[in-house]
Amino acid sequence: MMAAGLEFPGDLHYLVEHQVWARVEGDGTATVGITALGIAQAGEIYMCRPKWPGSVIEQGRSIAVVELAKSIVSVKSPVRGTVTAINTALEKSPELVHRDPYGEGWLARVQLADFDADCAALLHGEPVAAAMAHHAWLSRADDS
Repeated sequence: MMAAGLEFPGDLHYLVEHQVWARVEGDGTATVGITALGIAQAGEIYMCRPKWPGSVIEQGRSIAVVELAKSIVSVKSPVRGTVTAINTALEKSPELVHRDPYGEGWLARVQLADFDADCAALLHGEPVAAAMAHHAWLSRADDS
């Protein structure tokens, strides 16, 4: 689906306030990353460092750190659980986050702790487009 001129795949679960997504896999894990809108708002990402495998994370808490042109920002996790894998390709090619945020630009894989509880804060399906458009509009208003 499209919102604010950007793509938001319909199969993902989004934590809109932090512009992150989760793709639930069939094995009890989720792949997580930054939305196209989050990337557009942040600008160029020069470095991306996810937490190491074995790290326990909470929903809405840091799963990665990214370095932007003038700041370092914590990326929040859309789900809670334990990091099982990180995208090591981002070490040498952080531009993958920009080029393919929902594919090769993923940040980490997480063994889900309680996805049913996480869903209370996540958007999925039809409501995503309107929420992302609203978030983009609010961000533009904040910039003026």
